[in-house]
Amino acid sequence: MNRKQKEAVIRAVFFSFALVSILILGLIVVSLFREGLPLFRQVSVKDFLFGMEWYPTYDPPSFGIWPLIVGSVIVTVLATLIAIPIGILTAVYIAEVAPPLLKDVFKSVIELLAGLPSVVLGFFGMVVVAPWLQDTFDLPTGLNIVNASLILALMAVPTIASISEDAIYAVPREYKEASYALGATTHETILRVVIPSALSGISTAVILGMSRAIGETMVVLMVAGGAAAIPESLFDSVRPMPASIAAEMGEAPFRSLHYQALFATGMVLFFITLAFNLVADYISNKFKEVGSGTL
Repeated sequence: MNRKQKEAVIRAVFFSFALVSILILGLIVVSLFREGLPLFRQVSVKDFLFGMEWYPTYDPPSFGIWPLIVGSVIVTVLATLIAIPIGILTAVYIAEVAPPLLKDVFKSVIELLAGLPSVVLGFFGMVVVAPWLQDTFDLPTGLNIVNASLILALMAVPTIASISEDAIYAVPREYKEASYALGATTHETILRVVIPSALSGISTAVILGMSRAIGETMVVLMVAGGAAAIPESLFDSVRPMPASIAAEMGEAPFRSLHYQALFATGMVLFFITLAFNLVADYISNKFKEVGSGTL
């Protein structure tokens, strides 16, 4: 077998693996829509998306997921606001400031945090964070938006920090050397050269961190409180969409309206996650050259 034949075989192998991944994803999507779309023969899309009541076992049942959507959005946004500064500053410190020994320690800690099972973090939120919130703020329960947001932020930080660190490492060394040659300090170089040049990767990291937060199931199931209602404060309990699916799927009769409503909720979650990934791809492509253009 000559070199061209070997390259053709290697390309075919990689293409096959890529095709299998796409087929599996396609089958998942088809299954999701096959089970969820029949709901809309009896429930309108408007009532489903913007309905204020989620009582699937009542007679007649109510399948309004607006409180679930609001809960997901609030928890994700608050978690992102917490995770963005921590993740980006951690990435900058590891990539540009930390001495070699501390750099290795911090990278190991970030990798360890990324590998923690979500159920462990959820248990930490229930056992440690919830009682602390309840005692500190005199709350009826510590299972609320703040608790869920803190734990989700803890899960999103490794994603944001790792991808941002890679983006910062990818900044050409010549940019930094030119900045130092012009008399800029280390902090000025980081703020005016390194971060703008890595803006594409950092933005992608933030979007992917948000995507992970909104799709997380176990944490929000354990620490968000489980109240399917519009919250009035950050210390109220909520039930994000993934938590509702996980909590009720085992109790929903097969192919019932309740069963179909949970799959339809999964469809909404799929579209939201898809939107996050499309935005991340758009930002990555649009601002790929913005850093070098500002130098």
